[in-house]
Amino acid sequence: MSEYLFEPEQVFGIEFVGEAAIYPIRRIFCVGRNYVAHAAEMGGEVDREAPWYFTKSPANAVLSGAEVAYPPGTSNYHHEMELAFSLGADVFRATKDEARAAIFGYGCALDMTRRDRQQDGKDHRRPWDLGKDVENAAVFAPMTRVEGVELAEQRIWLSVDGEIRQDADLGEMVWSPVEIIEHLSRYYHLGPGDVVMTGTPAGVGAVEPGQVITGGIDGLTPISLQLVSPE
Repeated sequence: MSEYLFEPEQVFGIEFVGEAAIYPIRRIFCVGRNYVAHAAEMGGEVDREAPWYFTKSPANAVLSGAEVAYPPGTSNYHHEMELAFSLGADVFRATKDEARAAIFGYGCALDMTRRDRQQDGKDHRRPWDLGKDVENAAVFAPMTRVEGVELAEQRIWLSVDGEIRQDADLGEMVWSPVEIIEHLSRYYHLGPGDVVMTGTPAGVGAVEPGQVITGGIDGLTPISLQLVSPE
C-alpha cells in the first residue's frame, strides 16, 4: 500500500450507551421538511410524494458536550433538534422488513444551520452546502441499540439557556425511519456507517456565542452544545 502524502484525519465515530467500541460514520444523510409545522414556519410545504435529502460531511461532525466556535459567514445561526438513526446491515431497494432490520441504533442529534446562507441557496436555486454542511454542525449524542428503544410518539424537545424552543413528539414525523430507508435505498447502497438525521420539528431559531443548547428525546441520551465567540 502506498504511503499518504499527509496524515489522514481519524474516522469520526459515535458512542453507544454501555459499549466501549464506537460506531464509525462514513455518510450522513439528512431528511428535509419531515414535520409539517416546521415546513410551514420555513415558508414551505411537506412533499408527501416522497422524502428528500441533503448531506453533511462526517468531517464536520462533533459529539454532544462539545464547545464550538460560532461559525464564520453567518449572522443567523440556527438550532435544529432531530432524531438520528444508524444502520447496521447492507440494504439496497429494501423492503419494509429489510429496512426495519437494518436499523442499528437511535440517538439525539443537532443539525446546526447557517440560515442566511441556506436562504441564499433557496433564493438563487443553488445548493445548500454553505448553509448546512458547516464545521461542527452535525452534533451527535451517544446512541442506543435498537433493541433498547421502543420508538413511538416520544417527546422531542430543545432549549437554549434553559428556555424551551422546540417541543413536539416523534409521531409528528411525516416519514418514519423505516419509510426513509425504503426510499433512500432506491438511490444508494446503504450499510453500516450510514447515519440518517430525520428532520426537525417547529421552533427553530437563532443562537449566539455564549449560549448553551440542550435537547432530548424520551428514552435516549440527551444532547448538548455550547457556542463560544468566533475564532
